[in-house]
Amino acid sequence: MGELIQFIFAGITMGAIYSLVGLGFNLIYNSTGVINFAQGEFVMLGGMFLYSLQQQLHLPLVPSLFLVFLGGGMVGILAEFSTVKPLAKHGVITMIIGTIGLSIALKGITMVIWGKNALQVSPFVSGDPLLFFGAALDRQVLLVCVLTLLIMLLLWGFFELTLIGKAVQACSINQTAARLVGIPVEVMVLLSFFLSGAVSALAGAFIVPITLVEYGMGTMLGLKGFCAAILGGIGNNLGAVLGGILLGLLEGLSSGYISSTYKDAIAFLLLIVILIWRPEGILGKGKGERV
Repeated sequence: MGELIQFIFAGITMGAIYSLVGLGFNLIYNSTGVINFAQGEFVMLGGMFLYSLQQQLHLPLVPSLFLVFLGGGMVGILAEFSTVKPLAKHGVITMIIGTIGLSIALKGITMVIWGKNALQVSPFVSGDPLLFFGAALDRQVLLVCVLTLLIMLLLWGFFELTLIGKAVQACSINQTAARLVGIPVEVMVLLSFFLSGAVSALAGAFIVPITLVEYGMGTMLGLKGFCAAILGGIGNNLGAVLGGILLGLLEGLSSGYISSTYKDAIAFLLLIVILIWRPEGILGKGKGERV
């Protein structure tokens, strides 16, 4: 029983990380309809920012996290200005390909600045792991889980209860109609990229004490976060969280009872099955079309 619970804890840990990346995907998708494949690099840069602020500049934790949030948001804005906005007139597919190029560029810049070695940041909370039926749960993992739930609730409130959130969603549905009713589409898109970069960077800062950080980690994180978003239903924040947790649990259990070698293959096999069986995702809704 202790072994099973330990594998579940490991799965929840990774699932919470994938959920945070999936939420970042949804933020941009809900305003532009674009899948940003540089999302994993936003997470990686958050970890790098925190490393520099804490280990090199020796700033306190709270100001460091605030600066990481702002820095991630600025990276998101730069991504919109440098990649998405110039390519918008060429269509969604071209913009998506542009985000792949942005991902490669960010990875190369990070390697030049921070090097190739994995970097570590001290945990935010000290103390022995919490014990449950012979299994140990790290306190930092609890922080990541709490952060995931908090961000999901804040995003739900933003999109469902505020006029700005409704305006962002309107931009995704039909930008021309949004302009006609007076919504500043460019501002809404910029806001979405800022929030996506900021949330992803903050997620990266929280997971660095658990997983370490290195320049190439964003690629796999981005793919797994994309899987989480697709599994739950792209654009659905609760779905992204559930998809991420499901993906993490499958990885944790397969690593424990089969082999860690196959955990990535199992994740992408699940994605293929979901796309065939239910393309709109677990919580996604099918779209009707008048004929």
